[in-house]
Amino acid sequence: MSITKVWIEEGCIVCNACEAECPDVFHVTDTTCTIRAEVRVDGTQSENRDEMSELNADVQSSLEDSIIAAAAGCPVEVIKYEKA
Repeated sequence: MSITKVWIEEGCIVCNACEAECPDVFHVTDTTCTIRAEVRVDGTQSENRDEMSELNADVQSSLEDSIIAAAAGCPVEVIKYEKA
């Protein structure tokens, strides 16, 4: 199984824990965290909660452990992901 999608629910406190854990996927701004465009199939940078774009195939397995660690380390538990 691999992580096919990752998104940020409302409530991000911009603590930067996710970007510190997995900078290839997460980017923290002044107001929220986004999923980087270069790792998404749709090439858009946003929280991905509306688009629900899949991750690029090469990222799904290679960054799975880092994404899971970032989600586990999120103090407000807003990082969500889907495995397939």
